[in-house]
Amino acid sequence: MATAEQIKSLIRSHFSDNPERFYTIALQVAAHEASQGHGAVAHDIRQIVEKSRKQKRSRVLQFKGDLSYLVLSEDPQVPIASLVLPVELKQRIERVLHEYKQQHKLKAHGLSHRRKILMAGPPGTGKTMSAKVLAHELQLPLHTIQIDKLVTKFMGETTAKLRQIFDLIQQEGGVYLFDEFDAIGGERSMDNDVGEMRRDLNAFLQFIEQDKSDSLIVAATNSPRLLDRALYRRFDDVLYFTDPEPEFRKALIQNILASFLPKRINWETVVEKSEGLSHAEIDYACRDAIKQSILADKQCVNEALLNNMLEERSNALQAKMVH
Repeated sequence: MATAEQIKSLIRSHFSDNPERFYTIALQVAAHEASQGHGAVAHDIRQIVEKSRKQKRSRVLQFKGDLSYLVLSEDPQVPIASLVLPVELKQRIERVLHEYKQQHKLKAHGLSHRRKILMAGPPGTGKTMSAKVLAHELQLPLHTIQIDKLVTKFMGETTAKLRQIFDLIQQEGGVYLFDEFDAIGGERSMDNDVGEMRRDLNAFLQFIEQDKSDSLIVAATNSPRLLDRALYRRFDDVLYFTDPEPEFRKALIQNILASFLPKRINWETVVEKSEGLSHAEIDYACRDAIKQSILADKQCVNEALLNNMLEERSNALQAKMVH
């Protein structure tokens, strides 16, 4: 039988709307029952907890009518160990996770956890992946807002869609990713701005400031200089992403190749070949090398093949910049 303190903790966590704390205590109860020789009861409790978590992770956000195409929902399986980022940046992501998991402690003192995050940096530097990590580690669904389908030229339509999205953010817990955010967050004083775009941005500023949900709102932009300055104070934290330095390029390649990593490799040459490439481009190059190795019935990636794939990505990037 669960202890009196465990029962009280379960009740408190339930009414404080803290599912992670509730799950933790429930598993503690299961461990207690197992230690008392009640193996069947412990097994049943663990199954109930796991089933509940799976149901929570599998929730899919569905819009009605014309809004059904606005959001892509998924259950990411990307652990934080997959992130290869500078220590400071990774620590700040871990702080977001820690505050979310311990939000009941902060609320008890009238404080709120970090839940409105702006991620800025060049394409392919880990912004979307970081959003997936947040969703996975918090066991929440990831809902990506399709900005290109959200913004329209018809007066009031974008604002109406934004209102419905923020209503759902309030109703359905999750991680909400506004990718390519500068499409609606652009500086209001820009010469090419129009009245409707200003109204849409003002509406977003109002909605995000008024939002008091427990969902995580993540806005990602490749062009932070284009964002309106008023946006920055609406976010609890601003995380800046950059192309990986040499030591992080090496760690990233090691992570991706994993068991396909050759036993002997000239890291100096490989790191040099990867210079100027983003996280995403290195990821693609490594996976291309793995696929070719598999098709050639090889157990590991040949260093020359890896260098060729990295060079191929680098050449494609340079050609893109020229054109």
